[in-house]
Amino acid sequence: MSELAGRVAIVTGGSRGIGRAIALELAKGGAAVALTFREGAESAAEVVKQIEQQGGRAAALRCDVADLEQVEQLFAEVQQRFERLDIVVNNAGIVADQLILRMKAEDFDRVIATNLRGTWNVCRTAARPLVKARGGRIINLSSVIAELGNAGQTNYAASKGGIEALTRSLARELGSRGITVNAVAPGFIATEMTQGVSPDVQERMRQQTSLGRLGSVEDVAHAVRFLAGDASAYITGQVIHVNGGMY
Repeated sequence: MSELAGRVAIVTGGSRGIGRAIALELAKGGAAVALTFREGAESAAEVVKQIEQQGGRAAALRCDVADLEQVEQLFAEVQQRFERLDIVVNNAGIVADQLILRMKAEDFDRVIATNLRGTWNVCRTAARPLVKARGGRIINLSSVIAELGNAGQTNYAASKGGIEALTRSLARELGSRGITVNAVAPGFIATEMTQGVSPDVQERMRQQTSLGRLGSVEDVAHAVRFLAGDASAYITGQVIHVNGGMY
């Protein structure tokens, strides 16, 4: 099934974890994929290699989404290499957890700069070519933490809550041009980060979900692929929760 054949996607933070799964899933759907990384060039190159071995087209491009100039350079390079743009997935993000009494202001600013301002930077830069093309998909990665909150994550929760508000507003701005803007909010997903959590904590995570398991990166990627395709053409301004019934 190649419902995305001929389309070009940008996936920020696509070298590992959820971003990697999204890049691979969009490529499986037929899209050419430009995935970005800030660190870990080797991991990014491996994703490109895997896509190419399966007959797809891909490129790995270094970009710090918190830097608007780098984002603009990224889009210029993607346009030059692939000559079009159809799908933009804002996945790049960081954490810097700490209780608020101990959290440094710079840790708050750093998370907001990458997660929220970075998403805005990419959306702002993507808007022009998508408006010109009179169509496209923007998909932003939020988190269940935006809804539930979590001790020690005031910065992260604020950034993800902001992404959801940005998504709804941008959907109103761009809808008349045939562009949909949605968010996917994962719950507890089995990644390299959760593998470092103690078994007791993982068990508590499982017990908070209706399905009794952590999600997989593929669970999230499938939702993104759906939103990237034609079957979701009348869905915009929404947050799709992929959390196993946790919220």
